[in-house]
Amino acid sequence: MGKITEFNIDGTLYQTELTKKFENRKIWKKPDPKQIMSFIPGAIVEIFVKEGQKVKAGEGLMILEAMKMKNRIEMPFDGVIKKIYVTEGVKVPNRLLMLEIE
Repeated sequence: MGKITEFNIDGTLYQTELTKKFENRKIWKKPDPKQIMSFIPGAIVEIFVKEGQKVKAGEGLMILEAMKMKNRIEMPFDGVIKKIYVTEGVKVPNRLLMLEIE
């Protein structure tokens, strides 16, 4: 039998044996809103912005083609493009940092 772990959920104590898969999982961390990450594997079709450019909320940043669909990536809030990490035509995996905002 493995190690018994105790944890508290809403004031109730639970004891359980955790699986190796659970113990080795990647811990979730809150996403940084200033980092635009790919949400699905695909290819960058077009980039509309340049580093140092001021962009308003809702403006298009780039097109990410995935599963034969062209996904328009939009600016989440007003800001300045700090760094672009991808180029047109490059294939990107899931959760790749594509762009940073100041």
